[in-house]
Amino acid sequence: MTTEASLAYAEQYQPEDDHLRTARRHAESVGVVPVLPGARAALTFLAGAANARNIAEIGTGTGVSGLALLRGMLPDGVLTSVDLEAENQRLARDVFRAAGIAPTRFRLITGSALDVLPRLNDGGYDLVFCDGDKVEYGEYLDEALRLTRAGGLVIFDNALWHDRVADPSRRDPETVAIRELVERVRNDEDLTALLLPLGDGLLVLQKPH
Repeated sequence: MTTEASLAYAEQYQPEDDHLRTARRHAESVGVVPVLPGARAALTFLAGAANARNIAEIGTGTGVSGLALLRGMLPDGVLTSVDLEAENQRLARDVFRAAGIAPTRFRLITGSALDVLPRLNDGGYDLVFCDGDKVEYGEYLDEALRLTRAGGLVIFDNALWHDRVADPSRRDPETVAIRELVERVRNDEDLTALLLPLGDGLLVLQKPH
């Protein structure tokens, strides 16, 4: 049985530097909830394991997850990140630059994910990370599978959604949408999937080769 102490130990296993702490302070100031430290460390690891050169992100926030992905992907890799809030993206841009990330390595697009994603290239991405509107998660999956190359990864944050997904009595729209996504992925025999209890839960799936 994994105890709360062990979960907390795993969550803090990879410490964060000043740039990530700055991004988290920005997030608190504008009311954004970034990925938790364990999930952030997993994103860096998974981007590296995928040898990612092109990553698409839904939900820039203030740059916590984006910086994690940029640090894991190939040195010449490019992050394309979509968010509704231009001010959040301004803060993320400042964090990236302060961390020494070249401006040519990230493209920040302000707009609705479901408006922007259809304009991105089929199979053009090694990894797609989704952390936007939870009610839209099912639609994000459709777009992400189109965008990801064969063998690429799709990752969803908040896959456990504050312990609500595992509680069948919770029927609010966000919880239901995430629960339906998790079940859909699990029941799709073409997808290899993993549900990680880091942060608020990461659902990781691989597109068939």
